[in-house]
Amino acid sequence: MSDSSATHFDVLIVGAGLSGIDAAYHVGKAFPERTYAILEMRDALGGTWDLFRYPGIRSDSDMYTLGFGWKPWKGRKAIADGADIRSYLQEAARENGIDQHVRYHHRLVHAEFSTADARWTVTVERTDTGETLELTASFLWSTSGYYRYDEGFTPDFEGLGDFQGQVVHPQHWPEDLDYQGKRVVVIGSGATAVTLIPALADSGAGHVTMLQRTPTFIVSQPLTDPLSYRLLHTLPDKIAGKLVRGRYLAMTIGFYEFCRARPREARALIRRMSERQLPKDVSYDEHFTPPYAPWDQRLCVVPRGDLFKALRKHTVDMVTDRIARFTEKGILLESGRELEADIIVTATGLNLQVFGGATLAVDGVKVSLPETMAFKGMMLSDIPNFAFIVGYTNASWTLKADLVCQYVVKVLQHMEATGNRIVMPRRDPAVAEEPFLDFEAGYVMRSITQFPKQGAIEPWRLKMNYFKDLRVFNKPPTDPALEYSA
Repeated sequence: MSDSSATHFDVLIVGAGLSGIDAAYHVGKAFPERTYAILEMRDALGGTWDLFRYPGIRSDSDMYTLGFGWKPWKGRKAIADGADIRSYLQEAARENGIDQHVRYHHRLVHAEFSTADARWTVTVERTDTGETLELTASFLWSTSGYYRYDEGFTPDFEGLGDFQGQVVHPQHWPEDLDYQGKRVVVIGSGATAVTLIPALADSGAGHVTMLQRTPTFIVSQPLTDPLSYRLLHTLPDKIAGKLVRGRYLAMTIGFYEFCRARPREARALIRRMSERQLPKDVSYDEHFTPPYAPWDQRLCVVPRGDLFKALRKHTVDMVTDRIARFTEKGILLESGRELEADIIVTATGLNLQVFGGATLAVDGVKVSLPETMAFKGMMLSDIPNFAFIVGYTNASWTLKADLVCQYVVKVLQHMEATGNRIVMPRRDPAVAEEPFLDFEAGYVMRSITQFPKQGAIEPWRLKMNYFKDLRVFNKPPTDPALEYSA
């Protein structure tokens, strides 16, 4: 059990979600003699999967790759419900003693590295009491993801205050929200919207309207995978986990690469799959044809085609139009049509935030993140003893998290073996800068200027292909860009 009174740690992990649990597992297994703690600003572990509680919340990636490589997912559903994922994370943390190292209600505010002392001093705010305290760490690891937990994104809709009904953002879903028999309009076309809409229709809403400004590519995927389930329950965990994970990796990444290499054929394939599931009175061209190529933005997955089923039942309808303003009764569209509603759900996206909003400094000089460059998408140029995890945008988050965790362990082992206390990537001025995320989603484009840069070549180039990353991360931790010192 972690000493709750300790103030210095060998490794300090920030965030007790999926990435934080993964990082803690690898640190604990590789260095059982070292101390670590996880700072979590909320009152529970699980991150995204504990925060979001809207109806239908589920994974938008298969659980065989979203689950940890060291704990194969054995649930019956390949696309799992939020509650099942939360239980899985709690079990993983409990089985490995990770839950004993979490300090809840601890929000990292500021961290400063001292080269002379080879350590970080971090300022932490207690979110339950408002108290401020200081901790120190030899290595700081941010696993807090890249979006704000305290607020989602809602556009500045004209007339929002005129609406006489209830407006809800999925990130802050009220436990007591009564939508039984009511007219619900959901604004949005992303993963949250396509998850929420069929769940509302199936659980008692009177009628649900999906209002979108721009269509999204939507593909159906089986909810269960009997073959993988049998393998995981008959073969040893290690063998079955590798087989099933490899199978899904090949399918997921293969389809992504196909979409990027042959966008016209991919668009036609997605169209054929979707049109077979749509009722005749729903136009594919109007509601399912984005102006961008497949995987310019993330595809939306619907298990068992649940959204298409709801459209066939006519418990859900789709409207593709722009909002002119909110009215007392609902939403007035630019076409002149008014959508009347009792409840309006603004599934309009996320607000991004780097490292949970914490600021960094090195030897008294504040770090300007946009002036740094990301080494292998996991460390920052000229920032000592610091790592972070940002997962894939085109595959399961955990795939990248596992690779980063394994590499950080190799870096720490190399430092121990060589007697070095400081490690940092040194940027090559000749490497051209590129945006950190090459992704056209609205929530990314709104905030990309706040992020570090990536480089045009390895090891500064952020990969979005697990198999290519395997080659990069399997290299020894002695890359010429990494500078070690005592």
